[in-house]
Amino acid sequence: MYTDLNRPPLNADALRTALVTGGGDPRAFYSSLDVVAETGSTNADLLARSVDSSLDRAVLIAEYQDHGRGRHSRSFVAPPRSSVSVSALLRMPGLPLESMGWFPLMTGVAVVDALRTVAEVDATLKWPNDIQIGGKKVAGILAEVAATTPAPAVVIGVGLNVTLTEAELPVPTATSLQLAGAATTDRDTLARALLRSLAVQYTAWQADGWRVDGLAADYRTRCGTLGQRVRVELPGDTELIGTAADVDLQGRIVVRPDGGGDAVSVSAGDVTHLRPHPAS
Repeated sequence: MYTDLNRPPLNADALRTALVTGGGDPRAFYSSLDVVAETGSTNADLLARSVDSSLDRAVLIAEYQDHGRGRHSRSFVAPPRSSVSVSALLRMPGLPLESMGWFPLMTGVAVVDALRTVAEVDATLKWPNDIQIGGKKVAGILAEVAATTPAPAVVIGVGLNVTLTEAELPVPTATSLQLAGAATTDRDTLARALLRSLAVQYTAWQADGWRVDGLAADYRTRCGTLGQRVRVELPGDTELIGTAADVDLQGRIVVRPDGGGDAVSVSAGDVTHLRPHPAS
C-alpha cells in the first residue's frame, strides 16, 4: 500500500516551453515532450514509436509506470508522482556501432551532474549506470537499441527516486532525494535539469566526433566504484574479487584480482551483480 502524500503532477506545458524546440527557451533541444498519467513502460512506448524514422529527440515522462524495468529485465514500481520516470529517443548519425555501449554511461554522467547542481547531493556513479548517494541507489538507467541503420538510435530511460519514504523503497539499498536531504524535490526542476544535462552531454559527444576518450575521462571522475574492492558475480556461478582499477575505452570495468595476476576487463553484459566487498 502506497503512502498517500501530497505529490503534485508535473507541469507538461512548462516543461515543453523549457525543453522543446520552438517552445521559447533558446537552450531547447528536444522535438517533442509528452507527460502521461500512467503507462507500462516509457521505454517500451518510445521503442514502439521508433519505427517512424523521422522521430528523434522525443521525450516521454510517466507519472506512474506499472511495468518499469531495469537491466537484466529487473522490474520496479514506485508510487505515482514519487519519481521522475523519463525516456528519450535519440538518433546518432555517424556514431560507430561499437560505441553504442557508451550511451548509458554518458547518460550516467548527465544525471550525476544534474543532481549535483540542482539537488546539491553528492551523487556518484556505480559502474555501469546506477547513480548512488552515500552508497545507496537513487536512480537507474536503461538503454535499449531502437535502430542501427540508417543511423544508430537509442531509447534511454532514467528512473529517479524523488520523494519515496523509507517504507516505499523497493530495497534497503535504495534511497530517494528526499531521504538524502536534497536541496529540491520539485520534479519539474529535476526533470528539466536532467534533460538539459543529457542534451549537453549528447551535443558535446557529437561535436567531438563521437570519440570516447574524453567521455571516458569524464565518467571516471564521477565513478565511485573505482578504487573499491569489489565482487563481480558472473554467469555460471563464478565470481571475481579484486579492486576496481579503471574503466577502459570500451566501457568495461577493469578489476585487479586479489592475490595478483593480470587485470580482467569485464563488460556490463557479462556481469550479474557488482558489489562492494569488504577487506578480508
